[in-house]
Amino acid sequence: MAKRVLVVDDEMDLRTFISTVLEGGGYKAVVAENGEQGMAKVREKKPDMITLDVMMPKESGIKMYRDIKTNPEYQAIPVLVISGLAKKTFLHSQKVLDRFKNQQVPEPDGYIEKPPEPEELLLSLIHI
Repeated sequence: MAKRVLVVDDEMDLRTFISTVLEGGGYKAVVAENGEQGMAKVREKKPDMITLDVMMPKESGIKMYRDIKTNPEYQAIPVLVISGLAKKTFLHSQKVLDRFKNQQVPEPDGYIEKPPEPEELLLSLIHI
């Protein structure tokens, strides 16, 4: 059975691109437009992996990532961040929130800066 990957990104073109690459690589893609929809899909579909944008309306990927990694039911789901935000900036924001919330979260399982290359995307998912 194909692994189910939740694709969370506010850009329709990128959701379509990532979903097409995933399905061509033998995965089943499920999509969400923002972190709010993404968390609903996590609860409903129980994905095997997640690709996650950081900067989105309604609920950001930063919040969704923290919600996943601090919930014992979902924290084992691997997350590949795909963002226009530099990895260094994302990790800095997480460290600030770790101190502020007194709740440490691990680094993402993978990180790709936009735009992703199809081969890089598939290789990253294989390694997480």
